[in-house]
Amino acid sequence: MRRPDLTFRPIPAASALALAAALMPLAAQANVPAGGELTLYTTREVALVQPLLSAFTAKTGTKVNTVFVKDGLLERVKAEGARSPADLLMTVDVGNLIDLVEGGVTQALKSGEVEAAVPANLRASDGQWTALSMRARVLYADQGLKATAIRYEDLADPRWKGKVCTRSGQHPYNTALVAAMIAHDGEAKTEQWLRGLKANLGRKPTGGDRDVARDILGGVCDVGLANSYYVGQMKSAKPGSDARKWGDGIQVLKPTFAARGAGTHVNISGAAVARHAPNKAAAQALVEFLVSEPAQQLYAQINYEYPVRAGVALDPLIQSAIGPLKADPLPLTEIARHRKQASLLIDKVAFDQ
Repeated sequence: MRRPDLTFRPIPAASALALAAALMPLAAQANVPAGGELTLYTTREVALVQPLLSAFTAKTGTKVNTVFVKDGLLERVKAEGARSPADLLMTVDVGNLIDLVEGGVTQALKSGEVEAAVPANLRASDGQWTALSMRARVLYADQGLKATAIRYEDLADPRWKGKVCTRSGQHPYNTALVAAMIAHDGEAKTEQWLRGLKANLGRKPTGGDRDVARDILGGVCDVGLANSYYVGQMKSAKPGSDARKWGDGIQVLKPTFAARGAGTHVNISGAAVARHAPNKAAAQALVEFLVSEPAQQLYAQINYEYPVRAGVALDPLIQSAIGPLKADPLPLTEIARHRKQASLLIDKVAFDQ
């Protein structure tokens, strides 16, 4: 079962108000009738996007009804069929977005604003879905480790034997990484890499990404695969708490793939317009709003993710701990295409056993 996406942290009221004020002119320009409403189905905690939805409503007058769907988003929308009230579907992981498309519950969104704001590799070419934010698959490392550059492929080198930690290989975060590796290096090399990585594990793949930081601090391993936004969560935790100690006890490295021109692997949060959306124009306006510059800044401040729009400032904690990101330009559709292959390969090498 997928764990809920708990990346929310409150932002200071003054900051929220200032950013909401900056967003209001954009909301006023939204091409929707005054008043009205739309319904958002989201697998993300509602608090993650509520400041944005409130600003959108403030000037357009369009009420956003949010429905939190912890599990079974595709199944719910399919069961509702043409009677579904859903206008916009929001989730995390490109695989989940592709599942919605393949499940026949989305429709194309043709928007010049979205195409200008979101790089082509982070959205569907036919407009069926788009990314709203990015999370990078980085390496947490012991602060004493002298390493400034590392490739994902390097983690299979015997010099890391007993020094690597990670969560389950079958978790979507890692399955997507393996799928990206297949896209870059082919299945045979990826299998060899997985076997080498398994041989280098300091413990059984288990727990979550924050547990990787905990185990590095505890001396169980030296490096571990984890998502970037957890760094902000840990470093903003209460001083003296375990999470704060874990966050302050690691350094963060941005690995890349060995392929020429490749960068750091990313996954996304994203959205798709529902196939039977009663309020399609309002749904499109909300998506355009969410990829606007001030909205992207608020995304970064709320959940420590990387904006999909270029030129938007990072949260200060992410800026200082990780810094700017050179995201891998591999199309996310290519990653999604290799998901099943990646999952089968993970089982073939008995990675989680």
